[in-house]
Amino acid sequence: MTVWAIVPVKPLQRAKSRLSNILTQSERASLSRKLLKQTLKVLAQVPAVEQTLVISRDSEALALARGYDAKTVTERGSPPLDKALVRASLIAQGYGVTAVLVLPADLPLLIKEDVEKLIASSGSPPEVVIAPDRRGTGTNAILSSPPGLIEYDFGSNSFTKHVERAEKAGARVVICDLPSLGLDIDDPDDFAAYQAERAEINLSKEQE
Repeated sequence: MTVWAIVPVKPLQRAKSRLSNILTQSERASLSRKLLKQTLKVLAQVPAVEQTLVISRDSEALALARGYDAKTVTERGSPPLDKALVRASLIAQGYGVTAVLVLPADLPLLIKEDVEKLIASSGSPPEVVIAPDRRGTGTNAILSSPPGLIEYDFGSNSFTKHVERAEKAGARVVICDLPSLGLDIDDPDDFAAYQAERAEINLSKEQE
């Protein structure tokens, strides 16, 4: 199986608007930049990911991606996320890949071992592997084999929608509930959970 990772990235200076009550614009941009770098670094360490493809209309984000040897696609205008992912999947298909892994750039606990576990859980196509968010309602990672097997439907209750679309397409559905893929930073509660996890990790390191 040949896997490409697709990472959609919003403009860094406008990202994480739901955190505006607790972080300044500069802090939100810095957080988004840090998370993108971490995502690219992790994906670069996963042998099963042949190539990472970043799609964004933000020139800084695209430049960062190229620094990690990722391919880039420049969005035109402000297309909905699902349409941008369709475009990126078509580009990947043009290179003959057999599966695409959509991974958002806001998973602060992301580790390569969990990405590897998700990919390793896949078998024979047609198949969709989904990692839900910590609430069990959103989709924090989704692998489609072959690419374009289902239409993406990110947003409210995306986990259920993706499962239903995969079943309707006659695909095998695999659910991967993995620790580092469960937390994404969308709102103040997510950020608080991230801060708590980070404090626990730092405490563990101090006790080693």
